[in-house]
Amino acid sequence: MTKLLYLIAGFVALGLGGLGVLLPLLPTVPFLILAAFCFARSNKALEQRLLTHPTFGFHIRLWRERGAISRRGKQAALIAFAISAVVALLLAPLPWSLAPLAAALIGGSWIWTRPER
Repeated sequence: MTKLLYLIAGFVALGLGGLGVLLPLLPTVPFLILAAFCFARSNKALEQRLLTHPTFGFHIRLWRERGAISRRGKQAALIAFAISAVVALLLAPLPWSLAPLAAALIGGSWIWTRPER
């Protein structure tokens, strides 16, 4: 039963990662890292397909080996956080507009402190 739940969670994460390729503010790689984690516990063949993927495999392996995020990945995440925070400040009334700003500051600070390659 546990393997089945991990397998389902892996496919959900993979689907969200696929949506992240199409939607600009939805992250891709974190969902693929989660999918690889789930597949490692449920289906080794699917895990290997993610780890050897020509585009995303490098990022998944980098995270697993060193907890690292590439500089380009950090920059993309911080730009997305900044855009989200600015849009919230412009469109949402106070105090609701402060929640995305706080999330951007907290999340962005954590991302920036991760090691690179």
